Amino acid sequence: MLSDKDRIFTNLYGFEGPDLASAKARGDWDGTRFLLARGRDKIIEEMKNSGLRGRGGAGFPTGLKWSFMPKESDGRPSYLVVNADESEPGTCKDRDMMRHEPHKLIEGCLVAGYAMNAIAAYIYVRGEFYHEAMAVQRAIDEAYEANLIGKNACGSGYDFDVYLHRGAGAYICGEETALLESLEGKKGQPRLKPPFPANAGLYGCPTTVNNVETIAVGPTILRRGASWFASIGRENNTGTKVFCISGHVEHPCNVEEAMSIPLRELIDRHAGGVRGGWDNLLAVIPGGSSVPCLPKQICDNQLMDFDALRDAQSGLGTAAVIVMDKSTDIVAAISRLSHFYKHESCGQCTPCREGTGWMWRVMERLIDGRAEIEEIDLLEQVSRQVEGHTICALGDAAAWPVQGLIRHFRPELERRILERKKQAA
Repeated sequence: MLSDKDRIFTNLYGFEGPDLASAKARGDWDGTRFLLARGRDKIIEEMKNSGLRGRGGAGFPTGLKWSFMPKESDGRPSYLVVNADESEPGTCKDRDMMRHEPHKLIEGCLVAGYAMNAIAAYIYVRGEFYHEAMAVQRAIDEAYEANLIGKNACGSGYDFDVYLHRGAGAYICGEETALLESLEGKKGQPRLKPPFPANAGLYGCPTTVNNVETIAVGPTILRRGASWFASIGRENNTGTKVFCISGHVEHPCNVEEAMSIPLRELIDRHAGGVRGGWDNLLAVIPGGSSVPCLPKQICDNQLMDFDALRDAQSGLGTAAVIVMDKSTDIVAAISRLSHFYKHESCGQCTPCREGTGWMWRVMERLIDGRAEIEEIDLLEQVSRQVEGHTICALGDAAAWPVQGLIRHFRPELERRILERKKQAA
């Protein structure tokens, strides 16, 4: 269990104000100039040593990602883009950070921007997050007024601007290159890679795209030291993590905990346990709607980190824990997710454009058994033809929930088909 002294987000629940004075009282903007004075290489080295991995879903090492940015400018400016387009069903951590701790994010932008020699940060906020966007904009205005950002930011001699951009609520814009397209005023469609954003990103310039949580924890890691952050969790899965717990629990919540905490402990300690007790658990989606579900027998001893969940054939993703008890129609639940991914596909890649709709239509028939047993294997086969065959990961996100359902709940699918045949006879 994470002790209070190790928490980074001390105002996650908004018991104190989000304003600059309150943020400073909590330790934000404390000696930021001295953090920058360490120099770019030292900051990136410290982030590498901390073991921080991207908190937006992919889990790529943050320090390594920052190091891809060019050390010397070739005449083009460099940019930092913060992905605050939190669109994954079940995920609601970044919005609380923006609402209650926006200064952590702004300070994080300055530190990360300096480390990558960026001239500006663009914070791309999901269109529906009106109040969150306003909270971030107020924090930006306060930071400018206090000379914490802008010309000679924090008295460091470094000029750095922060801009807020509101999206229009498209899930696909959570993909980093689609986000860049949208930010440039174009249709939000993923780009082919290479070139990667570090070579040609926003406006064709070197760009790094990071999630809100990834950027917000940076200054605290630098203040408290990489070894402190790396001592939490387990090797290659270090630090603290904000988990979103929703569904059939007594107290749905966001909570900051240590990486690698057992799933059962996370739910019992912070969410009041599964509705009706642990034995009433049917399945858990451990990392936002795009990762495969896990049945109760796996959840009993499951650790919550990137590697442990990968080994269980699922993923940590955004760490959005969706709990389903035995009252859940698991087939209908996964079908609902299939509809979501069909609806949110940008339509650029044929496997995704055609495959997401096809999978959803089969899933709808499987809900009440209007299918043949052979179609279960066909559905799995089609999901494999979608997975890994698209420009971005939306195809994977559509395929994985279906694969998880077939892997763990195939008997339930077969039962519905046979029952319907029996009734028809």
